[in-house]
Amino acid sequence: MKKFFVLSLFSIANLFAQNQPVDSIKEIDLITKTIIRKDSIPNSTSDSIPQKKLIAKERYTNDDLKRIDSLLLEAKLYSPLFDSVPYIINDKDLVTNVTPVVTPELLKERLALINQETPFNLAFNPALERVINNYLKYRKKYYPALMSRAKYFFPMFERYLDQYDIPLEMKYLAIVESSLRPQIKSRVGATGLWQFMYGTGKQYKLAVNSYVDERQDPVKSTIAACKYLTFLHGLFNDWDLALAAYNSGPGNVLKAIKNSGGYRNYWNIRPFLPRETAGYVPAFYATMYIFKYADELGLYPESPKIFNFQTDTIQVKRTVSFDQISGKIDVNTEMLSFLNPQYKIDIIPFVKKKKFSIRLPRNKMIDFLEKEKEIYALAATEDSLREKPLPKYFEMDKRIRYKVRSGDYLGKIAIKFGVRVKDIKRWNNMRNSNLRAGQRLYIYPRRM
Repeated sequence: MKKFFVLSLFSIANLFAQNQPVDSIKEIDLITKTIIRKDSIPNSTSDSIPQKKLIAKERYTNDDLKRIDSLLLEAKLYSPLFDSVPYIINDKDLVTNVTPVVTPELLKERLALINQETPFNLAFNPALERVINNYLKYRKKYYPALMSRAKYFFPMFERYLDQYDIPLEMKYLAIVESSLRPQIKSRVGATGLWQFMYGTGKQYKLAVNSYVDERQDPVKSTIAACKYLTFLHGLFNDWDLALAAYNSGPGNVLKAIKNSGGYRNYWNIRPFLPRETAGYVPAFYATMYIFKYADELGLYPESPKIFNFQTDTIQVKRTVSFDQISGKIDVNTEMLSFLNPQYKIDIIPFVKKKKFSIRLPRNKMIDFLEKEKEIYALAATEDSLREKPLPKYFEMDKRIRYKVRSGDYLGKIAIKFGVRVKDIKRWNNMRNSNLRAGQRLYIYPRRM
């Protein structure tokens, strides 16, 4: 079968050269050069071929294309910039002909054993088998670091999951959501370990201000996630559907149930869910399986930087930076940032009637207390020499009521308060962008 095949070798190199294994890039290049030949381009001249791009017509096998797809995916997933790549593998990104890492028979047996011990539905099916084998084939190198972070976060998660009577396996949800990166942000603005949008975070009392984003606070965001999951389970009385609703919203799950003819099993309503949610719950199941059978799969965690039980918090008494603390006690700023991801600019503010704390390795608590005055003195000295003052502290989760003036339009108001037009419309249940002088709008400003 003949096809037109358009490839930009320059684009491939530009996309992957900085981020990918050299062998994968070379192999992609070799395959594409094999199947793309200049003499196969009909009626071509040097002027008709754009620089660095080859347009070819050639016979080649489906195996050639599958190999290229596989290499591109492998290069993408092994990137050192993996934090910016979604953990979920959507159906369109699955390599369908991957050699099974786990045989169907063994997978059926293991899933059945897990299914006996969990309220989640881990029944074997070909779709889940493909997801699991893709994770094991293309992301195996990623798991040791991920498992190391899990050593720090999971005990804390389990404490609050147990407190809210939520299955402890729900800890794997944070992997699917954020790969256990508290400071990660999605392209639509969801933030933190549990990926709260601004509005949902505000609903669960996660404050955002010029210094602090509590969606990035491991403890506060975990408590908020527990509350939200409790609400979703109460709505559906099913943990699998609660998972789907956590990703797409309860409205989409209710719509999928209706469109499926009333089914309430996740796999039956899956075709009616948004595409991302269709891959979301299988990613959760696959993660649960991989962590449960990590030893058998040859997956071992890297040594964690620190365990959660080896840390403690202490309240600060003035605005102070991570650099100033690090300069007086033997804790580097990288560790301080890891332990305190809620502080957006590596500065802990001091505000009357508010309590801001720093988490430190427990064996450094005495050092901090002994040198606390020195740290504050250093901060005061550096503040007096600062050319530009520190950003003004103000809450971003405080609602104001804005009176529309003559000449106002939504874009102008959005710029004024550092928000988006669609947010203003959502906060005020507006179906269009029409405004009138004197109209009152509710706004949650990001700047004043």
